[in-house]
Amino acid sequence: PSTYAPTISTIMKRNYVEKRDKEGIKRAAAVIKLTASDAIEKEIIQENTGAEKSKLFPTDLGMVVTDFLKLHFNKVMDFGFTAKIEQEFDEIAGGKLIWSNMIDGFYKPFHETIEHTLETAERAKGERELGIDEATGKRVIARMGRYGPMVQIGDTADETEKPRFAKLKQTQSIETISMEEAMQLFSLPRTIGEYEGVELSVNVGRFGPYIKLGEQFISIPKGEDLHELELSRAIELIKEKHQADAPVAFYEEMPVTKGKGRFGPFIKWNDLYINIPRAYNFDTLTQQDINELIEKKMEKEANRFIKQWPAEKISIENGRWGPFIRFQKKMLKLGKQQDGNKHTAETVALIELEDIKKMIEEQVPGAFTKKTKTATKGKTTVTKKAATKKAATKKVVKKAAKK
Repeated sequence: PSTYAPTISTIMKRNYVEKRDKEGIKRAAAVIKLTASDAIEKEIIQENTGAEKSKLFPTDLGMVVTDFLKLHFNKVMDFGFTAKIEQEFDEIAGGKLIWSNMIDGFYKPFHETIEHTLETAERAKGERELGIDEATGKRVIARMGRYGPMVQIGDTADETEKPRFAKLKQTQSIETISMEEAMQLFSLPRTIGEYEGVELSVNVGRFGPYIKLGEQFISIPKGEDLHELELSRAIELIKEKHQADAPVAFYEEMPVTKGKGRFGPFIKWNDLYINIPRAYNFDTLTQQDINELIEKKMEKEANRFIKQWPAEKISIENGRWGPFIRFQKKMLKLGKQQDGNKHTAETVALIELEDIKKMIEEQVPGAFTKKTKTATKGKTTVTKKAATKKAATKKVVKKAAKK
């Protein structure tokens, strides 16, 4: 019970499940009554079945991850595994089992399974075949992509023609989408009119749905249906974006804008994003507040970097407990000098790139080794076929020439 809340919170944050309502299906039901006079009355009523409110439902990502874990970690995913562990905990508490033996018995084979999976398993896609596109003769599949569930026409292995992709709507699922619904998704981009003499269209891109107005791209919030979005609503979203991007102040004759992002409210000045601390009121920032925030950020940035190699995505930065290495998004230890003393800003300035790379390699083995794909014995992706008939395709068989 103590781990229930954080577990639910974690799987929701990782988008394995989502909390939503589910519409039911209306169906006719017969109600048979026995009256006071012992007569039987029959009445046909309409009832709503299968409706749910504020329940947790697995997402496409959650189902793909579950299938992957069942395939490669079936012992851990087995319900009996938890019961066995609970029993072993009781034995440890009763002095019948040594805890280190129990950990070894689980962790060593588990770690070997992880290593084997990393080396041999392909990326889980959760493919489901929907049918054949009549226009191209290519197969249509629903699968999980890098940026979420999508539909694909064609094969990535086809060198003559690239496959086409379309993102699923928020209400659609890989498991339930039909061939007809999938083909409707390829009606994008959709031109819906003009705004101030410029053509306006809607589409789905790498980072989600958007409105395209000339060279401008305006994100469309969740819940909007691109196939039904009207011109008036699109113009409303454009105006909201323009209003949000309008300068709220100026600093050194350059505009300052504000917004709310993944990590909370911020202001932007000269390509510099500055988070707003709670001590400031985001809605009523004064010019003095903005000046203070920008100056503090500039001072912090000036003292942040000791040495940088932008092309290598490597830098040495000042940290709370001394200098450290930043490699891509990783924060790594800088280590000590040959005499055993900690590095200072002065000694760090003398370190060469090759020395830093050696330190990175020690902490991230293979960091600078180019990865190559190796052939695997078997595929781990299971393709689920829809219960619809495929269009017949002719097989061309080449006959060997008679001698």
